Amino acid sequence: MIATTPSVPYYAVIFTTLRTDIDQGYGDMAERMVALAAEQPGFLGIESARDGVGITVSYWQSLEAIKAWKAHAEHQIAQKTGRSDWYRQYKTRIAKVERDYGFDKDAA
Repeated sequence: MIATTPSVPYYAVIFTTLRTDIDQGYGDMAERMVALAAEQPGFLGIESARDGVGITVSYWQSLEAIKAWKAHAEHQIAQKTGRSDWYRQYKTRIAKVERDYGFDKDAA
């Protein structure tokens, strides 16, 4: 599903991963993080895909909201477990979205 985002500007956190073979608890934690992020002030939406390389993009109203999410206690546990168990490699990028546009055949 494509996230519905507000008028620009807003921010995108792009989280790109390569997984290890360890899967214990990953799915449950991933679902919990999406649900928990959605409760955070400033959260706008999320999109995710995995086919070898995982890419999750979350959208936020401000850099302050992103910083608060990074510091959230339960998210900190997920980050630590990701580094120790689930990810061989990851990269986080934060970008300011200054322009967006799209097409929706179903809405046309």
